[in-house]
Amino acid sequence: MQMKLLILTIISCCSMARMACAQSAWKAQPIPITTRWTAVVSPENAWPEYPRPQMVRPNWQNLNGLWNYAITAKDAAPPAAYKGKILVPYPLESALSGVKKSLTPEQRLWYSRTLKKPVTETPTRYLLHFGAVDWQATVYLNGKKVGSHEGGYQAFTIDITSQFKPGENQLVVAVWDPSDQGNNPRGKQVLQPRGIMYTASSGIWQTVWLEAVPEKYITGLKIMPSENSITVTVQANDSARLTAEVTALANGAPVAAARGNAGEPLQLNIPNPRRWSPEDPYLYDLSIRLFQDDLPLDSVTSYAGIRTISIQKDETGQERIFLNGKYTYNLGVLDQGFWPDGLHTAPTDEALRFDIRAIKAMGFNTIRKHIKIEPARWYYHCDKLGMLVWQDMVTCANESPAARLIFEKENKENLALLHNHPSIVCWVLFNEGWAKFDQQRLTEWMKTTDPSRLINGHSGENYDRRAVTNPNDRWKSSDLTDIHDYPGPSIAPAMPGKARVLGEWGGVQVRVLNHQWNGSEGWGYVSVPPAQFAGKYAFMMKHLKIYEEEGLSGSIYTEPFDVEIEENGLMTYDREIIKIPLEKIRAIHSAIIPPTGPIPPDLKLRDMDTTNPDNRYGALLESYRKGKKDSAFLKDLALMAVRLNDLPNARLIADDYYKYMKPPFSRSEWIFIFNMTNSVKDKGFEFIRKYKDAANKVMGVRQADQKLMTIIYNDEISPEISSTNLNPDWSRMFTRTKQYGPAGEEIYMRAKTLYHYTNKEWDQFAPSATQYIGKYAASLSPEELNRYAITVFYRYTDTSLLMTASGWSQLSLKQGERSSLLFTRANLLYKAGRKQEAITIQERALTLAPEADRKNYEAVLAKMKRNEATW
Repeated sequence: MQMKLLILTIISCCSMARMACAQSAWKAQPIPITTRWTAVVSPENAWPEYPRPQMVRPNWQNLNGLWNYAITAKDAAPPAAYKGKILVPYPLESALSGVKKSLTPEQRLWYSRTLKKPVTETPTRYLLHFGAVDWQATVYLNGKKVGSHEGGYQAFTIDITSQFKPGENQLVVAVWDPSDQGNNPRGKQVLQPRGIMYTASSGIWQTVWLEAVPEKYITGLKIMPSENSITVTVQANDSARLTAEVTALANGAPVAAARGNAGEPLQLNIPNPRRWSPEDPYLYDLSIRLFQDDLPLDSVTSYAGIRTISIQKDETGQERIFLNGKYTYNLGVLDQGFWPDGLHTAPTDEALRFDIRAIKAMGFNTIRKHIKIEPARWYYHCDKLGMLVWQDMVTCANESPAARLIFEKENKENLALLHNHPSIVCWVLFNEGWAKFDQQRLTEWMKTTDPSRLINGHSGENYDRRAVTNPNDRWKSSDLTDIHDYPGPSIAPAMPGKARVLGEWGGVQVRVLNHQWNGSEGWGYVSVPPAQFAGKYAFMMKHLKIYEEEGLSGSIYTEPFDVEIEENGLMTYDREIIKIPLEKIRAIHSAIIPPTGPIPPDLKLRDMDTTNPDNRYGALLESYRKGKKDSAFLKDLALMAVRLNDLPNARLIADDYYKYMKPPFSRSEWIFIFNMTNSVKDKGFEFIRKYKDAANKVMGVRQADQKLMTIIYNDEISPEISSTNLNPDWSRMFTRTKQYGPAGEEIYMRAKTLYHYTNKEWDQFAPSATQYIGKYAASLSPEELNRYAITVFYRYTDTSLLMTASGWSQLSLKQGERSSLLFTRANLLYKAGRKQEAITIQERALTLAPEADRKNYEAVLAKMKRNEATW
């Protein structure tokens, strides 16, 4: 007995030592705000839940936890040594990864860990599953490549049996992620977060796990509900001579069963079916078994919900959204699925579930999941809790042929991946015209591929700035007419056979101090003080009710939670503060739909303080004058002074705060410097000049350059080129700006070029633009290069200048082919006498041109071929 106790003590001590070692090798990195779940995350409990609720096997091994990581050049050999530890499944850039570093398109991220082969007594295959890896993953086992995958949001599986040896194995995953610099669908991820674009999530960001399966095994399920039945297709790795058996259970008791060939649909007729809805999200359990000659091979469990979704006319003849044959207004929110601590990855499964519970508690019945595919467990929680889902496709990256092919490939995978979830009632193809192409064809493909759901071919097509000659060309083949209106609300047009929805609206910013990602940069489409928000929201909802009575079938409010600097949420980014008390917002919504359930008693939310802290400014300023000068106080007071436009005191207070700051500055310190610096005389101006490279590294590419140039322009150039000064002294401006070095020279050249362009001084524009672009082309956007190039085409005939402008046009194409950029280059070459080259490029432009531009592009091409002038 004593020996047994000694052994248990040793095992316990070893286990505790391993845990302590893991904890010491990892810690969450600092961020401006955290969530209530940040502190509970550890290497020992990183997403322990089974990741695939619709095809469950009891025996599996979770591979989440600490892995080794390294970052190398993209084309470098595998690293000989690793940099440190990263906590999987949190993306590299997140605080919870323990790393919090960016990955550029010129780099590759490497993961490594050991993997022990389980001992089994029967012939077994080993499947390595990845919930999602963004974007391109290559997997090696014991130095051999065993598989690869492209796509940042889709699950994939690799059979590693042939390379899996007894004992310890070395697993390596190499990841390349171009973020917003490639042809990959990437949603709202960018390398330089700003506005409505947020921090990227690179690498492994969903659970990794290992399963042992028999030689012949179930690979997938396709579940199709109808009014009174459930049809299940059981897919296997070798369906020949295999039999599948499916049993549906209600509260543990069998209610229907079917048996037949694997790979063929099996229909289960459900007696007195209980239909799934937000009010009653009832799910039937499924038991699936695979046989060969009555010998059981494999089994999994799943579930299904019986529901229908359709467009039907109500009693007034208005097309509406009908769920289970009943008009159901879709009152929803635009959920983007970002977290301050985990970015794309929620800190825990409970956090993931919290979002859906909170949205439902507020009185909504619908979530539009905005250009992001979530882990399977998010949809599982929607299925279980009763939440309708409009699922966006992840936006096509750009208009290039390569991006379009990838977009279509990933859409096909998305529909297959998420098909079985009853909560998903609508697929959303395009958003606001972003990289839109072949809308009607792709909408019809979606309807053919999945007739069980509504298809929203274009959410916010009214925001697509491309011209449409015939309004009836909008929303072609779509089940919905969908407009966006900020702040709104408004109503989409009526069209035969289509329901009318408001795909995005709202966007009201309410700042909640101490719960902001970056308070000084926060924004919204409109902004109101905390004390006025509830009234504003109620007023908007009264108007929404009027539109509902006129025929609106759904609306998606932007948004449930703040996201980084976008402060349009009904709750703060950290999920702590609700900006309208729950009971009040439920009462507001009840005029449109009744709440679909009670407020969960364990849903902990704090109401927003509606008092304005800036009202205390006078007293705080007096405290400052009496000598209160601790750093946190100075920082908050300086920002308050800026909000209240007391700029002289803001500068004084900021100068005192600067005394506490020592380089290298953190991001929050750089943000403070940027916000407090608006003149060449400000102390922060010299900080930015002196540490410009460091500021760019922290704040983003050329952000410091842009800040310096803006200040120099406002102080030294703008007064000289005012509307009252008809003869600016460019020599004097050059003398005054050159003292600021490269930033002064660049803004001088840019201002001079734009001045001549705006004032149509064409004799001076060409030499100014040539000098400016010749030196700073790398700093110009494709749009600006194109604007200057097309101006030369229309205004000049000199062949040398036309060829120079053609070079500008070629530079504009470096970030990707676009029809408008190709059109400019083709016309410049044609006017310069390079006819055949121009025709080739114009033909290419025509293939990429949006429908509204094709007639014009075709006419120009025809003129080129006939040797006629195109200008």
